[in-house]
Amino acid sequence: MRTRPLKVALLGCGVVGSEVARIMTTHAGDLAARIGAPVELAGVAVRRPDKVREGIDPALVTTDATALVKRGDLDIVVEVIGGIEPARTLITTAFEHGASVVSANKALLAQDGAALHAAAEEHGKDLYYEASVAGAIPLIRPLRESLAGDKVNRVLGIVNGTTNFILDKMDSTGAGYQEALDEATALGYAEADPTADVEGFDAAAKAAILAGIAFHTRVRLDDVYREGMTEVTAADFASAKEMGCTIKLLAICERAGDGASVTARVHPAMIPLSHPLASVRGAYNAVFVESDAAGQLMFYGPGAGGAPTASAVLGDLVAVGRNLVGGTTGPGESAYAALPVSSMGEVVTRYHISLDVADKPGVLAQVATVFAEHGVSIDTVRQQGKDGEASLVVVTHRASDAALSGVVEALRKLDTVRGVASIMRVEGE
Repeated sequence: MRTRPLKVALLGCGVVGSEVARIMTTHAGDLAARIGAPVELAGVAVRRPDKVREGIDPALVTTDATALVKRGDLDIVVEVIGGIEPARTLITTAFEHGASVVSANKALLAQDGAALHAAAEEHGKDLYYEASVAGAIPLIRPLRESLAGDKVNRVLGIVNGTTNFILDKMDSTGAGYQEALDEATALGYAEADPTADVEGFDAAAKAAILAGIAFHTRVRLDDVYREGMTEVTAADFASAKEMGCTIKLLAICERAGDGASVTARVHPAMIPLSHPLASVRGAYNAVFVESDAAGQLMFYGPGAGGAPTASAVLGDLVAVGRNLVGGTTGPGESAYAALPVSSMGEVVTRYHISLDVADKPGVLAQVATVFAEHGVSIDTVRQQGKDGEASLVVVTHRASDAALSGVVEALRKLDTVRGVASIMRVEGE
């Protein structure tokens, strides 16, 4: 073991950063043995220097993050402040001044991952970011390394614990969306402003990262179709149960059938109760991977929180430290395939459509004709009527999103259709 320690700077010391510092201190001997060199916390950049941080020498604390990363003697910079700026500038500055970087910043990596990888390569440094997706769950490294010799065809996952908690509560108790959200907030699962979670922004960033790694193609946040879950109702869950399904907010990344393009999307979907993702409860995450040789794999565990996310950060810290001791770098960006990212209109899946219609003869025939005219095949139909009004539920065979959009537009022009109550994709079959 070499005696000169690896100097580590920590950018951010909140819920995750404080756990990283604690583990570095309490498990220093184990980390040194695993890396092959001691690890020394050399500086901590924070916004509030007067806050008491247990276990951290106040002399290490600074509000000048730029000066910290420019020191020139750092080996690794751990970035857990989040957001686009100043994180982007701090990371590139760290590379320029000789440090490798471990980050948990999903938003930045989804938006500017290619530029960050290029900066790391230019300066011969590592960029690791296991903690950016699904917390403690080992996912990025298996995709980037363990499955590097395989062909990944699909990544289907629950990658946001807040939304899964809300939907699980709606499913198990019959609660409405707002009631379930209020409980999630009270328990600390949801932020005061839950928009990033419930509108799918958080999951979309993670989908961009996963798709890029899985398909060796640059996928940016703007390439990901995003649909939130705020319109999901108790009635949707009742319909799902009648089909033997539940509802999850899913991140779905997949190759087209001919392998010539990829898609990445986030939206609520019905999945059969027989699918492994259907049993993922509470605030847990799980990702289902389908590949040619390995077949079907599922990664499951806590997807957020200080200690779980810090676990992923420290795993990357050990990997980068080993590379530094060995005088090498780990895998960088793999975007050689450069596959085009298709639009949502080209995505093919099944659909569950609930219509409010007039309860009179001929309505079903009119609706069926619209589906047929747009080339969308119907799997099942269920109709219930009362007092001149009826609910008509149609489940399709697989169809493109563009074709289904044409169906919905035509249905809304029928005098006998009072409204489209809900449209839900059906996945996992």
